[in-house]
Amino acid sequence: MNLSDSWTPGQRPIERRSAAEAVFHALRLAIEAQEIPLGSKLGSEAALAADYQVSRSVIREALRSCAALGLTRTETGRGTFVISHRPTRELKLGSFSSDDLLEARPHIEIPAATLAATRRTTEDLERISGLIEQMDQEDDAAAWVELDAAFHAAIAQASGNSVFTKVVADIREAMARQSETVNLVAGRRNPSKDEHLAIFRAIEAQDPQAANQAMSDHLSAVQQAVSTIVRSNK
Repeated sequence: MNLSDSWTPGQRPIERRSAAEAVFHALRLAIEAQEIPLGSKLGSEAALAADYQVSRSVIREALRSCAALGLTRTETGRGTFVISHRPTRELKLGSFSSDDLLEARPHIEIPAATLAATRRTTEDLERISGLIEQMDQEDDAAAWVELDAAFHAAIAQASGNSVFTKVVADIREAMARQSETVNLVAGRRNPSKDEHLAIFRAIEAQDPQAANQAMSDHLSAVQQAVSTIVRSNK
């Protein structure tokens, strides 16, 4: 295969149900089966969207998860290229890795949730509950992970600690990308819904111990999901 060519799937369209997950798994299977040589350029978002008969946003989501697993790299102005036939041992999330997040988040978000339970305002509660409601109603997976990151940022803000607020803002994009990948690969969206609600209820009840535990449980579940993905990549 000429590496200057653009690879396209050449198969029947993916069903609309769970479109991003289906496209992601189809691309991952083709890459890991070495149907696409290293260095090959994938088709454009528009071309892949036409082949799979899904929106470009679905393709974009699937490609981001392929990149998170270290299978592909997207270069601005050039396209997306296959760089490995095997996923890496940790997720690549922009400027950070999954290991970076897993090590840092408990030291930031658990104390932030604990403080939020004692310092939250009525405005904070309205903001957090509003985000939970939006996530519950959101069908678009890409939009959901942005709301997920906003939820964590809102809790940091409710802590009243500007350092926690700034740090969470700095890692917000990486958190969204991690959430996107664990949702696609490990089906984390529904469990996250219950965990978010537990965190909110503890903050609403002004129970710092419960908020501490709820955030700890949530981050532990995320860590387990990432660990499962990473172990399967070895």
